[in-house]
Amino acid sequence: GLGNAALATSARKAPGFALLGEDGEQRAVTFELKVLADVGLVGFPSAGKSSLIAAISRARPKIADYPFTTLVPNLGVVVAGETTYTVADVPGLIEGASEGRGLGHEFLRHIERCLAIAHIIDCATYEPGRDPLTDLDVIEGELAAYGGLEDRPRLVVLNKIDIPDARELADLVAPDLAARGWPVFAVSTKTGEGLPALTYAM
Repeated sequence: GLGNAALATSARKAPGFALLGEDGEQRAVTFELKVLADVGLVGFPSAGKSSLIAAISRARPKIADYPFTTLVPNLGVVVAGETTYTVADVPGLIEGASEGRGLGHEFLRHIERCLAIAHIIDCATYEPGRDPLTDLDVIEGELAAYGGLEDRPRLVVLNKIDIPDARELADLVAPDLAARGWPVFAVSTKTGEGLPALTYAM
């Protein structure tokens, strides 16, 4: 209802009464904040996404050698020549993420707002059933199942090539990945090898 200020007139500057109030509307509203970034880094847990964002920006995410160290996206600002852009380190995805496994939808929804996708592939993992091509197919499968991301440009980052076996594997699979039509970069976040070319490509 109208309060006394709304009922004031030139003759009655401060009325001592107000209208009786009536019931108003009541509703529950859920707000969802999604990270907005130019490039989203996606990949399995411990593929090196946090290490990469720390190496190419001033972001300082928590980095450890166990899965799901990253629980919320980290944002970094990257400068490449005269271009400045933002990169989001999206927490690790696993098979079944689109159905909610791990923290599936919690993570996938952040990728919706990224303009481009960078696949971070761990070339040094010794987990059974894991190799760069399989990892890429699994993550692409989850992105496809989530939907709406088909039009995003993509590039592939073969990480951890400071390890000799990983470098050999990266050299072996790079032609197969390039045949899919996506730019491929072999990098080491530890030594910095390949990072300048990657930042310009992004």
